[in-house]
Amino acid sequence: MSSVLVIAGCDPGGGAGIARDLATLAALKVRARCVVTAVTVQTDERLLSVHPLGADLVAAQIEASLAHGVPGAVKIGMLANGAIVQAVTAALPARVPVVLDPVLAASSGGELLDRSGRAALPRLLAKVTLLTPNIPEAAQLLDTTAARDEQSLLAQARALLALGPAAVLMKGGHAGGAEAVDLLVSAQEVQRLRAPRAPGTRRGTGCALASAIAAHLARGLSLHESCLRAKQHVGELLAAG
Repeated sequence: MSSVLVIAGCDPGGGAGIARDLATLAALKVRARCVVTAVTVQTDERLLSVHPLGADLVAAQIEASLAHGVPGAVKIGMLANGAIVQAVTAALPARVPVVLDPVLAASSGGELLDRSGRAALPRLLAKVTLLTPNIPEAAQLLDTTAARDEQSLLAQARALLALGPAAVLMKGGHAGGAEAVDLLVSAQEVQRLRAPRAPGTRRGTGCALASAIAAHLARGLSLHESCLRAKQHVGELLAAG
């Protein structure tokens, strides 16, 4: 059975973070290995506190997970601080697809990656197969204003590509319009992934999308097909309420 190594934080409500990752992988019938980076205290309305684990403990968890063999893919979520970013960067297995969901802040507000963590990201990005920012995250990563049209989204995607990842999936969930259009951008091409915009919002959709992409990459699907199937999975999750 294909497996995905998930490196992420813990959300006590189970709506996001590693709980959402594990639920996604279970739904897609892909075996999960998990490494916890931080424990958060939060509700749907508020982030109360963040408690990062020691970087050595995070590295030891990754080493232990690799004792069972190399996974088919790696999904990275919340990293909390610079020491953890550096530990994960050093411990990642070679030649394995890596999907990075840049978890910078909680949906309810509050910082999930501190300044030292953001400063340490470039070395990690050089090992990333796919970076999956939403519109606010892309702007924060580039220290600029949020994109307001496709032209500026593409410009920001290319600026993010210059930081090191092989491809960027610019998620369009925060944009307007009847369709939710994601842009899959690499040095070679731009591909548009379209789906009807689902009503309402739900915490953890970014976690679910990145985990689903990693699941399909672990099965050997192309990046484009993995993103398409993951987008369909999230659409079904939103439709189910």
